[in-house]
Amino acid sequence: MPMMTAGQYEESLRRLNLVVYMFGERLENVVDDPIIRPSMLAVAKTYELAHRPEHEDIMTATSHITGKKINRFVHIHQSIDDLVKKSKMGRLLGRETGCCFQRCVGMDALNALSIVTHTIDKKYGTPYKQRFLKYLEYVQENDCTCDGAMTDPKGDRSLPPAQTAGPLPARGRRKRGRYCGSRRQGSPNRCRKFPRNHRHAHHCHAQGR
Repeated sequence: MPMMTAGQYEESLRRLNLVVYMFGERLENVVDDPIIRPSMLAVAKTYELAHRPEHEDIMTATSHITGKKINRFVHIHQSIDDLVKKSKMGRLLGRETGCCFQRCVGMDALNALSIVTHTIDKKYGTPYKQRFLKYLEYVQENDCTCDGAMTDPKGDRSLPPAQTAGPLPARGRRKRGRYCGSRRQGSPNRCRKFPRNHRHAHHCHAQGR
């Protein structure tokens, strides 16, 4: 199928038989719930911008599996240029949504799986990479949203992270004007500023920032 539109994404959610509880009560209409809908609209923006000609170069890529045009969120990085465009895509969506647009962790997970399955197969002669590529082709063909879940590793989960006591204090370091830190909320290390150039983009990606 062609790349999904924002409207098709919303309609796909309405077709699902979702069982969602919030504050102890089951939601009757997940898509239109006033608390959930802003987040859903942020995800929808990742589909909408991919269809705008002025953002095509940043928001789309060419699949290394099929050669088809795909949403960059389901792309496996093939070059430094891909990494730079990934960062520019994050900037663009940050400006457009003003919030988390949900698909970054899923994109990073797909790229991590591409590397890890290759490494495991090379060492043990297993077929994980081919199985992953088959799954990835399905994800790309259907323009799926892939997500990852992050949570607090320790502490009283009934409290906000800032009020949770534990042995994992926030820490960080300054390096050439950037602040790279780890936080006990479970978020991965990320450069607080976007890469300055191609070399910096490659360095941040290699360091998992």
